[in-house]
Amino acid sequence: MLEISTDKIAQVILYARELDRAEPEFRGFIEGLNEDEAASLVAVMWIGREAFAPEDLEDAKRVALEEATTPTADYLIGVPHLADNLESGLEALGISATDAEDDLL
Repeated sequence: MLEISTDKIAQVILYARELDRAEPEFRGFIEGLNEDEAASLVAVMWIGREAFAPEDLEDAKRVALEEATTPTADYLIGVPHLADNLESGLEALGISATDAEDDLL
């Protein structure tokens, strides 16, 4: 089970698409997440880039918590294709971010 709402992931996706213009907003949003939300966000990204299978979500969240040595915003900014990986991760989990993204636009 994700510890972060689809709306929050959709917001991160939108910021990630505009990172060159929205880095301060991206950082502020990520820093406002609690530890469980941040771990779920990282887990969804890992699932999206196929580092974990969707059925291994709980393991991915556990690993994200255990290996959180870098601030989450710094880590995610360094991930190529972050927005695409998040969308793919949600899709793999059977969740669509499209409606949430549309609502935010």
